[in-house]
Amino acid sequence: MNQTVVKTQAAGFTMSAEAKQIGGDLLITLTGGDTPHIGTVTTFSRNQKRESLRFESHSGRFHKDDVLAEKLLETLAPFIPGNCVITSGVHVNGITQEQIAASFDMAAQLSQQLADWLKKTPFTSKAPIYKKNHDVND
Repeated sequence: MNQTVVKTQAAGFTMSAEAKQIGGDLLITLTGGDTPHIGTVTTFSRNQKRESLRFESHSGRFHKDDVLAEKLLETLAPFIPGNCVITSGVHVNGITQEQIAASFDMAAQLSQQLADWLKKTPFTSKAPIYKKNHDVND
């Protein structure tokens, strides 16, 4: 299993993305700020609609970290042969508009670093073998 961690820093905080190749699939954990967490889960596959699950944050509101995951996928989608799951959670205490704007640029920088890694670290998984005789209970 190949994996990497990439980081970037701007506007007074750090964001990082840890990527793991799992067979032909990719798992990315995007975190940063003062309180890293899992705020959203975004899924991608070539043959299915992208979906995001937002966890509740506070006062009935929901995390919005999926917008950062979408920024990653803008660059990474062509390099992912299988499924991709991105957990995202970046929280900066008292975040400013400048920091919000910076977070999009930071996600774009991380996606480029991950794309560079994927270009030189190809997916090398064996194709699964399935049962040839299909039982009723398959």
